[in-house]
Amino acid sequence: MKRQVKTTLTQNIFRILLAIFMVYAGFSHLSFNRIDFQAQVPDWIPLSKDLVVILSGIVEMALGLGLAFWKKERVRFGWALALFFVLVFPGNVAQYLDGKDAFGALNSDQARLIRLFFQPVLIAWALWSAGSWKAWRTPNHEKAVNHG
Repeated sequence: MKRQVKTTLTQNIFRILLAIFMVYAGFSHLSFNRIDFQAQVPDWIPLSKDLVVILSGIVEMALGLGLAFWKKERVRFGWALALFFVLVFPGNVAQYLDGKDAFGALNSDQARLIRLFFQPVLIAWALWSAGSWKAWRTPNHEKAVNHG
């Protein structure tokens, strides 16, 4: 897999938007949405819900900053962020199954169910905007450079 690939202006715009969203979400884990995020931590996780929220917030901020600024590792940050979205998905499912309200908007089974369908969108967004999917599909002998 190539570490750098050429990405379009559109991909770069969406990558920066995703990075900003991740840094904002991570900050909100540590501050004003800390309690709401605890509703997403499944009861079967053998750690303090607050600790999980703090750690995931730090990871989100690191992934967002890396996606935005670490050009040579952008492809890997895309894969890492996609994996992160996969790893937190059980928390979203648990929140739906347990009927836990959060953020004011996730206050019904319908809202929590609809939210589940956005996780694959986030995964695809991370892989596409960072050029990760393209890097995986590009043979190593092709020369590619990342713009942005």
